[in-house]
Amino acid sequence: MRALRLHPPGGIEDLRLDEVERPRPRPGQALVRVHAAAITRDELTWPTDRLPAIPSYELSGVVAEDTDGLPAGMEVFALTPFDRDGVAADHALVPVAVLAPKPRSLSHVQAAVVPMPWLSAWQGLIVHGGMQPDERVGVTGAHGGVGHVAVQLARSHGATLVPEGEPCDLLFDTVGGEALARSASQAGRIVTIAAETPGAHYFVVEPNREQLLEAARLVDAGELRPKIDSVFSLAEARAAFLRSAARGKHGKVVLRVID
Repeated sequence: MRALRLHPPGGIEDLRLDEVERPRPRPGQALVRVHAAAITRDELTWPTDRLPAIPSYELSGVVAEDTDGLPAGMEVFALTPFDRDGVAADHALVPVAVLAPKPRSLSHVQAAVVPMPWLSAWQGLIVHGGMQPDERVGVTGAHGGVGHVAVQLARSHGATLVPEGEPCDLLFDTVGGEALARSASQAGRIVTIAAETPGAHYFVVEPNREQLLEAARLVDAGELRPKIDSVFSLAEARAAFLRSAARGKHGKVVLRVID
């Protein structure tokens, strides 16, 4: 099968589309035929201690073989664990526990951009931020892959959105830097996914099937709309990662694995 792999020393120019053996699932794993895989800014810096490695940790695809209650042909999407190979390949091994049924109203390309932004927003605002319906909430990077979902989630829970720099009860920071500095002094609580910062609660998003089920429900109800910046083929991966690192994106960058 084809697999996009990052080779040493680990720069964008070291991405190659390789032919590798198709993996075999072990207990607790599902073999998924990947249709689309979303990518994240800076993710090529994550697996530097285990190269060559397959990038991308968000997928939408189809279960390839009956396994642990998941029938072959079932459409699924997921955020996969970061401590192993990703999913930018024709097939990927995914823990059964993190797979959720794909939103019916979305294509695979659309569904692939949902997991990390949604889980980051939910865990940042609800789990770590304790957002309440009557609170004022600020979101830095509101047009980015995570930020635009956080804005929708805050509104759907009855919070009032405020522009950067205005007083707020909860600030959810997705970009760090100057944007965070402009708003931090006006925030009662700060949660960030950008970097560890004094006075802010920093966390790393975790896969969660139950939270993805809620995302799928809201998507199919028309209350959550994913945003795609651009779509590239696996063979165009270097261009895709360059776009992911560029300024001015609106939404996420996606690798289309099946045309």
